[in-house]
Amino acid sequence: MINIGDFNKLTVKRKTEFGYFLDGQTNNTKDDILLHNRLIGKNEINIGDEVNSFIFKDSDDRTAATLIPPLAKVGDVAHLKVVDNTDIGTFIDMGLPKDILVPFKAKTYPLFRDEKYLFYIYLDKSKRIAATTDIDSYLLTDHTYNVGDIVTGVVYGFQTNNSAMICVDNKYAGVILHNEYFTELKTGDVLENLHVIKIYEDGKLGLSPRGNRKDELDTLENKILSYLEGSDGYMRFNDKSDPKDISILFNSSKKNFKRALGVLMKKGLIYQDEEGTYLK
Repeated sequence: MINIGDFNKLTVKRKTEFGYFLDGQTNNTKDDILLHNRLIGKNEINIGDEVNSFIFKDSDDRTAATLIPPLAKVGDVAHLKVVDNTDIGTFIDMGLPKDILVPFKAKTYPLFRDEKYLFYIYLDKSKRIAATTDIDSYLLTDHTYNVGDIVTGVVYGFQTNNSAMICVDNKYAGVILHNEYFTELKTGDVLENLHVIKIYEDGKLGLSPRGNRKDELDTLENKILSYLEGSDGYMRFNDKSDPKDISILFNSSKKNFKRALGVLMKKGLIYQDEEGTYLK
């Protein structure tokens, strides 16, 4: 049985001017599968060889083969680039001669040309490779991560409270709570050096872009001092400032900002009043 959208070990049956035909496994030569010369890559093949070929439907809806590995296969979650938006849906680059369709009904958020997003790859009813942004139900939780591990993830959506939904290693479900990040995130963003800070009962990974809390506080103290030194020893921010303003300027929560101000005041480096904060 030929698995479209996946790798198949098939025998090279005959050669033509434009490529090779692989055994379609039906005992009928009309079902043999074309491997075009331009899709052989750097491989050297001969009649009778067994080749590990990726099978897909070409632009004429014919079953075709390639020895050049694509960027994903059916059943994968992959971070892929949008190449076009059309009247029938969005097309993405999966590393095949034919771009892959994301039907309108399979889009859960807007997709912009030349941007990369996470997609689940599947076969549609016509056995053509297609993709959807609705990946949540395909993510796994049976990982081997531990609290303290560092991982890389991609944002694939946001919860109603603005917590960011993260896919780790194109496979596992994770979340960054809204109070754990202070820079603007958008769907498709790749986030490196995420810290596993919690593993939920269902196996989902609790993540944070923030590092060691002491190091983070030390960095924030230095940011505050640098800001004051660069603005004639005064800033309009104090421990009563708007959390959004603090987040934008210092990439910090108000709680940590107040803590850093407290440490600097104890060190005798700053003082504050209702108007703001000052260098001593």
